[in-house]
Amino acid sequence: ARPCPLPPPQLLLLLLFLPGLAAGPAGMLQPRDTPSRERRELGGLWSFRADLSPGRDAGFAQRWYRRPLRQSGPVIDMPVPASFNDITQDPSLENYIGWVWYEKEVLLPLRWLQGDPAPRVVLRFGSAHYYSIVWVNGVQVVEHEGGHLPFEADISSVVRGSPGTLCRITVALNNTLTPHTLPPGSIQYMSDRSRYPKNYFVQNIKFDFFNYAGIHRPVVLYTTPAAYIDDITVTTTSSDSAAMVQYQVSVVGGTASSLSLSLRDQEGKVVATGDGPVGELKVLSPNLWWPYLMHENPGYLYALEVRMQAQVGGALLEDVYTLPVGIRTVHVTSTQFLINGRPFYFHGVNKHEDADIRGKGLDWPLIVKDFNLLRWLGANSFRTSHYPYAEEIMDLCDAYGIVVIDESPGVGIKLLESFGNRSLQHHLAVMEELIRRDKNRPSVVMWSVANEPASELPPAAHYFKTVIAHTKALDPSRPVTFVTDVNYALDHGAPYVDVICVNSYFSWYHDPGHLEVIPLQLTAQFENWYKTYQKPIIQSEYGADSVPGLHSDPPMMFTEEYQNAMLREYHSVFDKKRKEYVIGELIWNFADFMTSQGTTRVLGNKKGIFTRQRQPKAAAFVLRDRYWKIANESSCLPPVITSHSLFL
Repeated sequence: ARPCPLPPPQLLLLLLFLPGLAAGPAGMLQPRDTPSRERRELGGLWSFRADLSPGRDAGFAQRWYRRPLRQSGPVIDMPVPASFNDITQDPSLENYIGWVWYEKEVLLPLRWLQGDPAPRVVLRFGSAHYYSIVWVNGVQVVEHEGGHLPFEADISSVVRGSPGTLCRITVALNNTLTPHTLPPGSIQYMSDRSRYPKNYFVQNIKFDFFNYAGIHRPVVLYTTPAAYIDDITVTTTSSDSAAMVQYQVSVVGGTASSLSLSLRDQEGKVVATGDGPVGELKVLSPNLWWPYLMHENPGYLYALEVRMQAQVGGALLEDVYTLPVGIRTVHVTSTQFLINGRPFYFHGVNKHEDADIRGKGLDWPLIVKDFNLLRWLGANSFRTSHYPYAEEIMDLCDAYGIVVIDESPGVGIKLLESFGNRSLQHHLAVMEELIRRDKNRPSVVMWSVANEPASELPPAAHYFKTVIAHTKALDPSRPVTFVTDVNYALDHGAPYVDVICVNSYFSWYHDPGHLEVIPLQLTAQFENWYKTYQKPIIQSEYGADSVPGLHSDPPMMFTEEYQNAMLREYHSVFDKKRKEYVIGELIWNFADFMTSQGTTRVLGNKKGIFTRQRQPKAAAFVLRDRYWKIANESSCLPPVITSHSLFL
């Protein structure tokens, strides 16, 4: 069922989505080329059309999915992956809210459509923001709510009947945010006809980044045998001399299936073997997965090869899947965060998936540049503020040893109605999707279920108790947090987290221009939180806007000098408290990023230590000196930078 269009002022009902065909309990293994699987990316130019009808419902009323999109009216070329907002010179598309339509025609190899039994053909989207309905050759195959996680559909039965003909993939995508989406938002109608045009409405949001929309991550067709490895779950434990890799494998299809597993080191040597769907592999003298700058060989990954054989209709089928595995443990005490039993201090950044022109679209040159800057900076960690990042980014975190606090899209949860049961159920489903995708990643050491919610509201207690308990039930191996900016005495969600993550902007949003208040206020912040909860604390955001090239001495707000001065005031307090219970500091932000237009934003948020084009401000050098000094306190050797294309 699709949302039912009604004329304004009931237009919102078109955009309040009915529950879709959400991802079920099936696995969400990242598509890889293996001896039994093929993968084909569908990036490039797609046909695109925004539905500009007053009710945004012409595409459904006229069934644009039933025939090539160009036959419905004017279409333009649109790159995928990319946000659509900044691609054209059309201002109405920049801030467009409603349904847009994408289409791609592809020719599938005959070998994908033949055989007895023929292989499965799966269509997968890395992410599309926010609500997606997908048709193949006019047949609806999947519906998905959420803008930052993958979804897929088995399209074998749809494409098998027409070998040698073009396969038409049509996507209807809606970027509207409501009080019950994640992130939430609201539609405001302007009914005063003396001031606004007919049917005029705006999207209101309670978060400070631009609500980019489009097909943001790769679209992939991939194959598996008719019987296949559906999911793999891995956890690890270790001691001085040995490690245990616990595994669980699920298989779909076929009868009398058998499973064999082999774990190989980076030289290709088999170090452990096993068989069956559940078991444990013992690795002697293991190479542990260590964070960047904590070991001379960070990010060590083994390769777990899972091989399945099964009977399907008299045929013996084999499926092979290789999963990168890092052996590491995580433990939280009242004052420390331990990785492999050693204290770990987060000296890192908050980021955004954001850049000129492509918006939130995945871009390999940008990704590699960002990782080079992170390592130049001496950053060992980041938070995926404020949504899950692309799998391609997470792959490099695993390979480079960059530690990740993996955050859900739970940002801007401010309205009372966003704490109700409908919102809660969706939040639980999103955590299931996130953990299903990232559960095996050694770089992910903690889940964050939200950023800066209105956790002072009474319903926040039940809401976050439920979300955090659900997250822990899905993954008992990792601590769980959410990031707060609420006073320690008023926060109803904080009792349920494992690590306190606090955002504060003393001398910026509070007492603006008064750097002298930072030592007193920041010290009191830390001491009040720790006295109340006896849990380790991360300063999960702090910072100041600076316009590149704007200077003032004495420092004044928005200059590079003021940004430097604020950082140094914060750092002096961090250095006292990290000897006690402060376990990390994450600057806001790694780079300048786009926001909605407003009187306090000049082409976006300027709190980056790098510009949006990834050029350093003065603060980048202040932070670099600090991070390398902290790293050198542990006497780690600088890592050797090598290629990590093995699992990409």
